[in-house]
Amino acid sequence: MEPRNARPLQLALAVDGHSMFYAQQKLGWFFDPRRLLAYANRQPAMELGSAFWYAGLKDPTDQRPFRDALASMGYTVRTRPLRELPGGGADFEPHRPPDARNPDPRPGEPRLVESRHGEQRHYVRANLDVEIAIDLLCVAPRTDEVWLLSGSKDLERLLEVLRAQGLRTTVITTDGMVARELRNAADRFVEMAGLRQELEKSEALHQPVFMRGDSAATPSIRPRPAAVELTNS
Repeated sequence: MEPRNARPLQLALAVDGHSMFYAQQKLGWFFDPRRLLAYANRQPAMELGSAFWYAGLKDPTDQRPFRDALASMGYTVRTRPLRELPGGGADFEPHRPPDARNPDPRPGEPRLVESRHGEQRHYVRANLDVEIAIDLLCVAPRTDEVWLLSGSKDLERLLEVLRAQGLRTTVITTDGMVARELRNAADRFVEMAGLRQELEKSEALHQPVFMRGDSAATPSIRPRPAAVELTNS
């Protein structure tokens, strides 16, 4: 039987696209999914075994070029349709612009949207926390460490279960965009602002890499040989 330390540690990466959209707005710069994969592959004594990306869609063609590029890079892309709930919405809290006092509560929260004429309101919702949990639990038996790029409070229990199974868990996002419960459930929290040099999108066209119709994403990566360790914030 091969000793455990004879192979690189296996890493699983899960990116909540909705959460990261708001995180990059708060940070003021856009991160590149290609550079995230390359950064993960450069971690010493570690091998990237799984990479997942989660996104809500308005329709089946929404973000098609970007999703195709993600798949070509090596991500497994999970999607769910946005749900529109017309009128009132008394059972839901409306979405508010994130700020230090009132951050976006969590990915998948209903968002308040005005109609074209400003006469009606509806809520749009796409929560992929279940998909994130299922994927990470499925790969857990062959994984040693998980990087979760999300701020959702609903994933707290998932991290507790992964840790109980012996996995090391890391949450990567930015302050003000992560639930306290999720942050406390992880082995460590990494402030994304400290990874700007490693992850920032370098193209001259500065727009979020997860915007619809983004054709700038190149479907290939070449990890650089330098080893850069992930550090705590």
